[in-house]
Amino acid sequence: MQTFLDPRYARSSVGREADAILRKCVHCGLCNATCPTYQLLGDELDGPRGRIYLIKQLLEGEDPGDRVQLHLDRCLTCRNCETACPSGVEYSRLLGIGREALSRSHQRSPVRNWIHRGMAGVIANPVLFGWLLRTGGLFRPVMPKFLKSRIPVPGLARYRPVEGKSHPRKMIALSGCVQGALAPDTNRATAMVLDKLGISLVEIPGAGCCGSLDLHTTREDLARQRARALIDHWLPHLDRGVEGFVMTASGCGVTIKEYPHLFRADAEYREKSTRISSRTFDLCEILEREMDDRYTMDSPPRKVAFHAPCTLQHGQKLPGRVEAILERAGHEIVAVPDSHVCCGSAGVYSLFHPVLSGQLREKKLQDLMRNRPDVICTANVGCQSHLALGGDQPVKHWVELLV
Repeated sequence: MQTFLDPRYARSSVGREADAILRKCVHCGLCNATCPTYQLLGDELDGPRGRIYLIKQLLEGEDPGDRVQLHLDRCLTCRNCETACPSGVEYSRLLGIGREALSRSHQRSPVRNWIHRGMAGVIANPVLFGWLLRTGGLFRPVMPKFLKSRIPVPGLARYRPVEGKSHPRKMIALSGCVQGALAPDTNRATAMVLDKLGISLVEIPGAGCCGSLDLHTTREDLARQRARALIDHWLPHLDRGVEGFVMTASGCGVTIKEYPHLFRADAEYREKSTRISSRTFDLCEILEREMDDRYTMDSPPRKVAFHAPCTLQHGQKLPGRVEAILERAGHEIVAVPDSHVCCGSAGVYSLFHPVLSGQLREKKLQDLMRNRPDVICTANVGCQSHLALGGDQPVKHWVELLV
């Protein structure tokens, strides 16, 4: 793709990065074939190729207007297009650059901007989010259906460290923003599984949010601030011999693994972030290495439909790993049509685009239930709570099936 970037972007490192990404695109359109919003809306500007053109025009100095804001906001950032792209276009990075440039030249309405910032701030505060979730849960039974469908059901228990053996091998889990309230059994089940494998799992109080929610709402500076706090909390433990960091939420995992790019212009935290990201592993990466045929579960084998989050299969490039682990443990994995397609959760996307998000969830649940599984499971708390709101079928984190 030929580009003529505006001088204010062409002379910057961000502009040069965007230019290199744009020039990789060959307009083939294979990305549109896998894009959820293009499939729903049929609009070229709601597919990756169209959004790439909009970002190109924006960086070349054209007046963006509300139209560009609408189409860029509608993107789920699922990265399905990156998996499909034969030219290796790093679409998600280009989208981040485009959204950041747009936020400087075209402000949302004050009300919309306040909602974006306020929502991300609430979700990133575990204490406040937990209190609001429990309060909403009390009134949920008497709420109108349209409102009830937007309030997730809180978890029934709080995460407590397993009182098992203290092993020489130790790893750290991220408690995260919402997982402690929405799915407290996830880290507990992970600790139980790792305990069987001779690894102690610990959480570090005060580690806070990884920054992914701020990236979803185009607030890179705040994302870096939260990421710095997390890095500063974790680095001393890495120096004391902790093996690494176990991610039980694939959305957090992909964000932390990409910290070096987030801090590419920060001389102080570039090396620190690289140390953290290089020792960050999705849970499936740990278990596929540590589990063997001697591993036994206390629960019986089940017929399982697994929803692979976009952050796992497209972001971290780890397709098929979880399914292989569950099969090795004795579960039967059923086929899921269109397993590469997003469920519509996408961080805070479901809060701002409920119609599109709901359509994607309905289709995903139909596909997951096609072969009548005993249980649906996934690998990200956002997908888990989003899918659970769409039907009567409980949705678990996959590690709970290994206990």
